[in-house]
Parts: sequence; structure tokens; C-alpha cells
Amino acid sequence: MRWLAFPKMALGLTLATLAALVLVGINEAGYRQSTRALTDVGEAQRVRLVLNQLLQNIIDAETGQRGYLLTGEARYREPYDVAVKQVDGQLAALQVLYTGKPAETARLAQLSKHVARKLAEMDMSVRLRREGNDDAWKFVITTDVGREEMEAIRQQAGELISISNQALMLGQVQIAKSLHFARIGIGLVALAGLLAFYLYLRQTHALRSAGERQQEALQRERNALEDEVRERTATLAELATHLQQVRESERGFLARELHDELGSLLTAAKLDVARLKSRLADSPDATQRLQHLNELLNSGIALKRRIIEDLRPSSLANLGLIASLEILGREFAERSGMEIEMVLEPVTLNEADQLTIYRMVQESLTNISKYAQASEASIVMKNYGNHVIVEVADNGKGFDIRSTRPSAHGLAGMRHRVEAAKGRLTVSSAPGQGTRLSAMLPASPASSSQAA
Repeated sequence: MRWLAFPKMALGLTLATLAALVLVGINEAGYRQSTRALTDVGEAQRVRLVLNQLLQNIIDAETGQRGYLLTGEARYREPYDVAVKQVDGQLAALQVLYTGKPAETARLAQLSKHVARKLAEMDMSVRLRREGNDDAWKFVITTDVGREEMEAIRQQAGELISISNQALMLGQVQIAKSLHFARIGIGLVALAGLLAFYLYLRQTHALRSAGERQQEALQRERNALEDEVRERTATLAELATHLQQVRESERGFLARELHDELGSLLTAAKLDVARLKSRLADSPDATQRLQHLNELLNSGIALKRRIIEDLRPSSLANLGLIASLEILGREFAERSGMEIEMVLEPVTLNEADQLTIYRMVQESLTNISKYAQASEASIVMKNYGNHVIVEVADNGKGFDIRSTRPSAHGLAGMRHRVEAAKGRLTVSSAPGQGTRLSAMLPASPASSSQAA
């Protein structure tokens, strides 16, 4: 069967080759004819364009002249000055376009003569008006010289435009003939190509069937791999969420231990220092050392409070989300010397989602202080009823998102935390244009606690 297919394949290849050669020949002939016609059409269009611009400039010059003569103000003369400067260039352009065309060149010479007379008449009246010779410019304007020259300009330009229109129509007719010839040739070539294609399809049908069966097998394997990857990805996401919850629980436990145990120890030590200070009031050196020890204990207590707040913000449970974000932004501004703008609206979220927003803003501010080199930042929280938008932006150096690793700047952790809360995190940044992180979270039901 395979050796019988070779003659048919050779016949199909021969027909396809002949069809391609015929199509190339038809295309080349049509291309040359169309190119010549398009060249003529393009020149005719350029001539019409330049002639219309020339007429418009003369009209603009006459309008500007009239305005200046009536008012005497220089601003009315500006259209006149601009139009006059362009007329010479347009006449020169027409001279180039009419190269090798004696009839059009002769008409252009007549047009140029009338244009020169019209410009001379307008220049004389403008000059007399500028010199304050009112009687003279009024006499010039009342003569029919300007009107007669303008009519002659319109007539000569109209004749030249009519010639260009004729050339344009001839070019369009030639293009239409070339297209008609090409349609006939392409139709014949298409028939030959269809025959060759039919022969080709018959020989490739068996190969296509085998390829389809192979593709189906590969698709089944691919689907199985995708299901396995999807299952493992879901497992990893669940594990990451569980580890995150465990970490928050450990943070809360450690914060309570520090508050209860270390806090009581530091407080007891501070009370002992106060008692010793009262008993050793007569010893200045001991009093000074006790004062220094008291300051160290105060610093330790402040450090303990800051560590506890970083581990598990007590303000979130006691004061609510808005107050916690305000405290976070204010403390960050004091530490970094950066100006922080905050626009925070009351939202309805459960405790877990409130902690998600707090951690997202906390991590964003940490990244700003480490990498952004910014002078200003903003924290915005908007309530849209069924969802909440939280944005943290800065005016720092920014970065190229496409060339940044997905895990860079803690973005992976923030994205996973937001997505675990059924939200979406987007990052917008460019070098030199700052960075904006935006998280959208669904609002909790009305029965949930509301951030104060």
C-alpha cells in the first residue's frame, strides 16, 4: 500500500509546484502594474493635497489681512504671516511634482504669477496699515485687483486639481484591471491547489489517525500528571496554612509566657530597686547605680512589650483592627522617620482575617524599611460591603516584577496568607515608581465582630 502511494504523492507535489509557479507569475505581473498605478495615484493625491493647502493658505492669509486692516492689532496678522511663509514652499513642491509634465508646468507658472500678484497686493495693504496710511490701504482694498487675482488663482488651481483627478481615476482603473486579472488567475490556481490538497489529504489521513491516537494517550497521561500535581499542590497549601496557624499559636503562647513570667520578674525587680533606692538615699553613688539599673529595667520592659506586640498584637484583640493599624503605622513612622498617610474605614471581619490584614501591613512596612528607600508611604483600608480592600504603597525605588523571584521580599508568605483567607494579593511596581500592594478579602457576615 505504501509503494502505491508514492505516484499519487508525486502527482500532488507536481500540481502544487505548478500552481505555486503560476501564482508567483500572476502576482508579479499584477504587482508591477499596481505599483505603477499606485505611484501615479500617490503623485496625484500629493498634488491635490499641496494645491488644497496652497488655496487654504492664501485664504488664511487674506483672512488675517482683513482682520489686521480692520483692527490694527498684531495678533490678527499672525495667520497672515504664517500662511505667507508656507506659500513659497508649496509652490516649490508643486514644481518638483510637475517635473517632466510640460502642460502642468505651464499652468503652474500662471498660478505662481497670480499668487505673487495676490501676495504683493496683500503685503502692500498690510504695510500701509502698519505705517498708519489709512487712506492708501483703504483705496487698495476697494480695488478689484485682489478679487480678480483670487478668482484667477482658484481657476488655475481648479484646473490643476481636475488634471490630478483624471490621473487619479486612470490609476484606479488600472488597479481595478490588475485586481480583476489577479482574481481570475488566483481562481484557476486555487482549483489546482485544491486538487493537490485533496491528494495530500488522502495520503495523510492514516498518519493523522495514528497521531490522534497518540495524542489521546499523551493527553490521558498529562491529565493524570495534572491531577497528581493539583492534589499535591492542595496538600502543600493545606500544610502551609497549618504551619502558619501553628506559628501564630506558638507566637501567642510565647507572648503570653513573656507577659506573665518575664513581665512579673521585671516588675518585681523594679519594685526591689525602688525599695533599695529609698533605703540608700544617703549614698549618692549607690543611688546613681540604682537609677541606672532602674532605667535598664524600664528598657527591658519596653523591649518585652515590643517583642510581645510583634509576636501577638494585643491591641488587635483589645482595641480593634483600625486602632492596631494606626499604632503600627505611627510606630513605624517614628522609627523610620518616614511620613505615613493612613485612610482606614471600619470593616466587618472575623479575628483570623483581621490578623491576616495586620500581618500583611506589618510585612509590607518591614519591606519598605529594608528595600524601598522611600520618604512617604500610605496605608488604605476601604469597605465595599461584600469585600475589603487594603493597600500599602510607597514612593520608593520600586522594582521590576518580571525579574523578581516570587519569594522575594516576603511576597510569597503574604500571598499565601491572603489566599488562605479566600482573598487575592496583587503587586504593582516599576523601577523608580514605587510599589503598591493591594489585598482584597471577602467581608465576614454581619454576625462577625466589627473592627473598631
